Parts: sequence; structure tokens; C-alpha cells
Amino acid sequence: MTELLPDIGNLRDQLDAAERDARLLVENLAEERGCWRAEVNSWSVAQCLDHLATTNQVYLRAMKEPAIRARAAGRLRRRPALPGFVGRWFATKMEPPVKASFKMKAPRNIKPGTSPSLADAFARFATSQDEIRDYLRTNADLDLAGIRFPNPLVPGIRFSLATGLHVITAHERRHMWQAWRVRRAAEGAAGERSRVENTLDSSSHRN
Repeated sequence: MTELLPDIGNLRDQLDAAERDARLLVENLAEERGCWRAEVNSWSVAQCLDHLATTNQVYLRAMKEPAIRARAAGRLRRRPALPGFVGRWFATKMEPPVKASFKMKAPRNIKPGTSPSLADAFARFATSQDEIRDYLRTNADLDLAGIRFPNPLVPGIRFSLATGLHVITAHERRHMWQAWRVRRAAEGAAGERSRVENTLDSSSHRN
């Protein structure tokens, strides 16, 4: 079956791995810590997941119509679903750890909500994963490496559908890496707050 070809299976495995990582991320994570931000302009764990869900949906919307047109034109698979040189470079730059030289501000249309709940953000992310897997399964027989779509975030740039899928998975790893760092920071801040409160409580008892 087409979906079992190595390149298609690899993309599916990357999506599955990101979702497993997200489930571990939110496991036993209290809402307060899931919405904790180190600074006013930094993101919480919930915002990282919300951003991923929104970005995935924006990319998929841009990729659906070209796939429909390609199917109508009979543009079936001719090569593996892999990015070309430029697409591979762009996807690689999405990978964690994030380097200071390639930090990017999220465009307005994919910025996370100001205060999404952790449960809602995770649910949106999980839904977006199902939608991407469905897209991959439905279009695996197309020439994904040859069909192009306009990048919805970078005007004037066109990617192959294969590049779009690889950018999505790399972008997920980027922000899962960020979200884990935020979770550890939130837990550290909570531990420090508890230590200070215990110290103050002990001091008041002695007095």
C-alpha cells in the first residue's frame, strides 16, 4: 500500500512521535503550570501547543487545494515525498535546539491565544495531528515532491507539498522542545516559591 512506502511511513512516524511527546508533556501537568509564563512576552506550555495547532491548520488549508487540482490532473507519485535543496534547508532550520541566529517572530495569523487553557490547547493540537495524518493518507499517491503550494506565512515563496509536510513535523519538534523547557522552568519556579513559603512559615512559627 502507498502509505507503507518508507518516506510516507517516516512522515507518519514523525507525527505520531510528536503527539506522544505532547501527551507526555501535559501528563500530570497542573493547569496553573501549563499556563505559566516566565515573562510577559514569553509563551506558556499551553500557548506552544495552541501555536502548533494553528500553524498546522494554516499550512493544511494552503496545501489542500493544490492537492485537489493535482489529483484532477492525474499528477500521481513519481518520486519519494522529500524536500528539495531549499526546502530541506528551511525544514532543517526549524529543528531544535533553536539557535539565536534563526529565531523568528510568529506571524500574527499563527500567534497563540493570549490565555488558552492547557486542555483546550492540547485538544486542538491532537485534532490537527489527526487532520495532517488524514491529509497524508489521502494524498500519499500524489507526486508530493513535485506539486507546489504558496507558503501561507512567507509571501512569494512556493514549497512542494512534501516540503510543507516536513516543515510541519520539524516545526512541531521545535516548539515541543520549547514547551518542555517552559514546563521545567514552571516546575522550578513552583519549587522555589514553595521553598520560600516554607521558610517564611517556619520563621513565623519560631517568632
